[in-house]
Amino acid sequence: MSTPTDYRFSFGPWNISEGADPFGTEVRPVFPHEEKYALYRPLGFEGVQFHDDDVVPGMDGFTPSQLTEKATEVKTMLANQGLTPEFVAPRLWFAEQTTDGAYTSNSAADRAYAWDRTKKCIDIARALDCKAIVLWLSREGTYIREAKDARLAYQRILETVNAMLDYDKEIEIWIEPKPNEPTDQAYVPTIGHAIALSFASSDHKRVKGLIESAHALLAGLDPSDEMAFALAHDKLGSVHLNDQNGLKYDQDKNFGGANLRVAFNQVRVLEEAGYGQRGEFIGLDIKAMRTQRGCPVTAHLSNSRELFLHVLEKVRTVDNNLVQQYRDARDYEALELYIMKHLMGIK
Repeated sequence: MSTPTDYRFSFGPWNISEGADPFGTEVRPVFPHEEKYALYRPLGFEGVQFHDDDVVPGMDGFTPSQLTEKATEVKTMLANQGLTPEFVAPRLWFAEQTTDGAYTSNSAADRAYAWDRTKKCIDIARALDCKAIVLWLSREGTYIREAKDARLAYQRILETVNAMLDYDKEIEIWIEPKPNEPTDQAYVPTIGHAIALSFASSDHKRVKGLIESAHALLAGLDPSDEMAFALAHDKLGSVHLNDQNGLKYDQDKNFGGANLRVAFNQVRVLEEAGYGQRGEFIGLDIKAMRTQRGCPVTAHLSNSRELFLHVLEKVRTVDNNLVQQYRDARDYEALELYIMKHLMGIK
């Protein structure tokens, strides 16, 4: 790379947590989305990640013209704060019709609902002047294998992707893989599955992936390798950087908070590939600790951005000539020690 990337950062309004705790009372009070937009720029962020109903709450009860009107109001709010919508994702996991999956449901009526909701999501995105649609396939999967015909389920996902590409000739679709939760056994669990769907689609150049660090770790994979695989095929639309302590529930911990070396290698892969040179965002998907008091709670966002920038400096000050010498000599013990001392600031 000739010119270092000046990275841009994004997060979703849901990352300013309202304090829900599934095992107790709420820790923090609700903070309205409209008030969150004013917090982005002071925290060092300019991109906003959206679900469709973040833009238009209660959207199922709106007409197409009402959806456009409401989305246009949000577009104005963003412009007033100097913000850019990064993507819009159909939230297909809270509706009653999507309890057993959306595009892969065994019910034709439920699949029809999912498709109608997806079209509305695309319309909302275009009203925001945003061309990226993220598909987190949430409930697309099963709790027991016999519940669905997996081959047919994958065909239905591909048919939906093609229908979306046909519905709007300019959008890009970013598939966000996850191996489990809320389903036990999810379809499209890794970036390899997502990229295979991309190349099978009717316009693969408009179908990419979004890699979340924790999702890769939940699959027992290294997120930097997943990112490298997507980058090798020019298929990395965006990233959701966070961290994960083992193969547990999806924790969305602060970036670098559980494994600094894993964080280092993610930043290294992105930096070396020139990610961000075309305007791609460094997206964060992180939650405040459940015990954290206050309103609004934003330190986890600014802290993760700060940690990214510190790790970036470590990446940019690596002695790559020395690294190559160790590689050429196949002296990986020396290479590991060098990297660990570099991360620790030891000469």
